[in-house]
Amino acid sequence: MAENLTLARPYAEAAFELARARGNLEPWEQALARMAQVVSDPQMRQCIGNPKFSAEQLAQVFIDVSGKLADDAKNFVHILVENERLPVLPEILELFVRLKNAHEGVKQAQVTSAFPLDDAALKKLIAELEPRFKCKLEASVSVDPELIGGVRVAVGDEVIDASVRGKLATMAAALKA
Repeated sequence: MAENLTLARPYAEAAFELARARGNLEPWEQALARMAQVVSDPQMRQCIGNPKFSAEQLAQVFIDVSGKLADDAKNFVHILVENERLPVLPEILELFVRLKNAHEGVKQAQVTSAFPLDDAALKKLIAELEPRFKCKLEASVSVDPELIGGVRVAVGDEVIDASVRGKLATMAAALKA
């Protein structure tokens, strides 16, 4: 995985710089997401590994399957095919999103809840957290019943543990001291 991130980094940076310069970060992110999904398909993986396909044929098949792509994105596919980097498209997408979020001042918040959160509760939680972190937050939510109740939020290196399990652990540590 780390090696794939290393291989993907220059491509993600190039795509980001091109998208930023042209003011189309969102369309590029959507195109990269579609392409990452296509490259993850087992049938496409077989095509990528098939030596019977020329680089031009593989690029054209990939472009056709990826849906409508802008000319810049098509050129990007050709470069990835020529350099045998199509398999690292998921990592390119991941790095591109990180660069885009940093550029836009957005941070990822990993919200872990004891129970599924509805959209209204999640929006309220994010609205309360954004002033604390002084940035816009994008949340990904997971459910962990072992929390018993409440939520745990991780933004970068900072963790806010407002779960029942976390409070019980804090109380247990205080009683031992």
